This record gives sequence, C-alpha cells and structure tokens, in this order.
Amino acid sequence: MIFEPNSLFQQANFVAGAWRHEGRGDPLAVQNKYSGELLAQIPLATQGLAGEAVNAAKEASASFKTWSAGKRAQHLGLFLKELENGAEALARLICAEAGKPIDFARAEVARSLENIENARVLAGQYSGELVGVDFGHSQGKIAYTLRVPVGPVLAMTPFNFPLNLALHKVGPALAVGCPVIVKPSPHAPLTALALAGLAARAGYPKGFVQAICCENALAQSLAADPAIAMLSFTGSAAVGWHLKDICGKKKITLELGGNAAAVVDETADIKKAARRLALGAHIYAGQICISTQRVYAVEAVFDNLVEKILAYTKELVAGDPAEEGVQVGPLIDAASCQRVAAWVDEALAGGAKALCGAKVIDKAKNLYAPTWLTNTSRDDKVVCQEVFGPVAVVEKVADFEAGLAAANDSVYGLQAGVFTNSLERMKQAHQTLEVGAIIINNAPGFRVDSMPYGGVKDSGFGREGALYAMEEMTHPRLVVF
Repeated sequence: MIFEPNSLFQQANFVAGAWRHEGRGDPLAVQNKYSGELLAQIPLATQGLAGEAVNAAKEASASFKTWSAGKRAQHLGLFLKELENGAEALARLICAEAGKPIDFARAEVARSLENIENARVLAGQYSGELVGVDFGHSQGKIAYTLRVPVGPVLAMTPFNFPLNLALHKVGPALAVGCPVIVKPSPHAPLTALALAGLAARAGYPKGFVQAICCENALAQSLAADPAIAMLSFTGSAAVGWHLKDICGKKKITLELGGNAAAVVDETADIKKAARRLALGAHIYAGQICISTQRVYAVEAVFDNLVEKILAYTKELVAGDPAEEGVQVGPLIDAASCQRVAAWVDEALAGGAKALCGAKVIDKAKNLYAPTWLTNTSRDDKVVCQEVFGPVAVVEKVADFEAGLAAANDSVYGLQAGVFTNSLERMKQAHQTLEVGAIIINNAPGFRVDSMPYGGVKDSGFGREGALYAMEEMTHPRLVVF
C-alpha cells in the first residue's frame, strides 16, 4: 500500500465527532483504480446513523451561528495547517482511490490549500451591506443587512476531485457558520473521510464536519430531510436535477456536467491552441466536467490545428497514475471504459473518422487511448452527451459565427474556450455563448478556485467559488432603526 490509511482515516464513517464502524449489508470496497488492490472497506451507514449525523448537525448549527467571524477564520487556519501536514499523504490517497496521475493529485491538494486560505480570509471580511433608506417616510433611519447561515449543509461530492470539490463546499460552509455533512462518491470516498478526520483534529466540535458513505436511497432521504437546510451537489445532470425535484423548499446548488466546446479562429496562435486543447481533452482521462470535448475550427486553420493537436496528443503518457509524468490514467471503473468504447464505436459506425486512438489500451487497467474524432454527427453521443473520458471531436466550420453556433448547440452550458486575438470576437463570444464562463485563449477546463463557477441549461444551478458559495449558504437579515 502506498500510503498509511490510519494516518488519515479509519475504515468507518465519521459522525458526531467519532469514527463509527457499524453499518448495514456488505461494506463498500474501495480499490486502487490501477492495480485493483483493496484500499479499504467502509461500512455503509444505517438509517439510524444517518439520523445521528443530522441531529449532530442540527445541534452544531445552534452553537456555530454564535461564533464570531474571527473565531471562524481562526479555525479555518487550524484546518489549513492540518491539510498542509497531510498534503503528500492526501495526494497519494487521491492517486490511489481516484486513479488521478500523481502530478495532478498534488496539484489538486495545492489548489485545496489555496481554497481554504481564501475561505479563511473571507470569513473575517464577509458581512452584509448598508441599505439606503434615509428618504421619504423613513428619513433619518439606518438599515443594514447581516448575512445569516442557513443551517446544516449536505455536500454530495464526485470522485474526480475528491478533496478540492469537497472543500469547495466545506470551506465556505465553515466560513459562514454552517455545519456540513459530506456524502462522497462511492468510487472515491476515502479522501472525504480523511477530510472530516482532519477537521476534528483542527478542533472543530462534533457535528461541525461529518462524512458518511451510504446507499443511494439513504442519500436521497438525507437530501430531502427538512432538517438539512441546503444541498450542495456536484455530479451528473440526471441525478442533480432529480435531487432538486425532491428537495422541496430548501436551498440548493447544482454543479453538473457538460460537453465543453472550444472555438478557434484564424487569428489564434495555433501552436498554443493545439497544445492546450490536447491537454484539455485528455488529462486525467478526460474525467473533468469542463474537459474539452468539442473543438470547432474555422476552415483556414483547421488542417494546421489538427496536425498540431495530433502531434501533442501523441506525446501524452498513459499508464500507472502513481508514476511521475503520467498524464492519462485509468477510467474510474470497467463500466466507464466499456461505455466510452461503445460511444466511440457507435460514432465510427455512423460515419465518424478516428484521427487517433479509438481503442482500449489495457482492458484490465481500464485504460482508454487518447482519442480524436472528426466527421461526427451532432446526434452522436460523443458530441451531444458528456463523454467523461479521453475522447474529443474536432470539426471544421465556415466562420467564427458558425463556431459559436455549434458550441451553443448543446443542452449543456458550463464553460467554453475561445481562441482568438480579435478583441471584437472576444466581445462577440461573451455576448453569444450560452455558458457560465468563457475562457479566452485557453481550453474550457481552466479554473481559478475563487471565481464564480457554474453553468446554465442542464449544467447547473447556482455558483461555487468561496465568496459565491458563501452567498448561497447564507441569507440577508435586514434591520432598520
């Protein structure tokens, strides 16, 4: 085993400040995604244990809301130190349970530390606003708002960024005074359990940060529980929108999937565009919700762009994610590898052309080759759905406007990349593209953790990024005197 599990977590759920080993049915077996080695067996929470977690969060909420901004910031600083002390162990844990190449796992941990530091700073600064009422019948009065925590937050997190995407929810919650229960993906739950344990080491009282693994039915009942004030979910569109339907009146944030597009025009730096698109489509086996999936290049640069994209793609290293320099690791499980292969084969059968890849490298390891397709149809699954694998399409368009239209031809709208050196076209893209963010001269997968992150259409509801999540997790209470 490449890490010492007991230094980060126990093979148990973390509820009300303690590791709880009881469970129901067969435990959740968590394996190394490349070697298949058994990493841990986590008991699935019972209904009773989940109820204890909710009650602990309710009790914690009553005391947490009395904490001063300074105390909240201080404890986030202590939490940050615990994360820093465990940084390398966390990176190796992410590499093992999520199959993320070790270089990218370390980068995720580094981003997570920045994320908590940002939440720490904001905790000490975040407040309401002065409201102008000194006129008319309220002349002489003063009014201001106080941002009040909504209460317990249920954070449902995915496997692909098991630390940073959890902290995108946990950090803001702790910054404003909301207890949080993390329900991680069963593919990679150990990092979230470690996170809860580290929060306890940092001095957070019981119920402030909890983590449980459970079956889907129990997770849904937790989401619908009226004692949970807010659901913050990152995952698939189908599951996210279903949870919104059953959550009733509670606050909800959905960070969902996409089939991110990039548009390349004749003014772009083609060499730079090609390199960034090759990386953006395939690193971490494309298992990023803003991974580049569709590229639309104007006719004048199409051949040159494709030539350079393929050259850069050939340089990508696929294999054991624990080895330094590997960029493309395994897909999360055999079913995902089979699905990606089936979608590519279906596109090829319908007339698409494979420019590279389009095959399984190692079935036993769930390794799929970095793949570029062209001559696809808008109805091919590799185009209209979210591949979540190392597969992208590149197509020729008549002009920049046609590229923007093709990018918009999607039920998703998370982020898009635009490669151009024309200021007018940058403005045109900003006005036209139906997405949450437009990334200029970079792949759609660019993200700074402090920015407002989220999508439109089927890609989500609400925004993350510490400040924006803090707004989602609070409501303004007005006083006039």
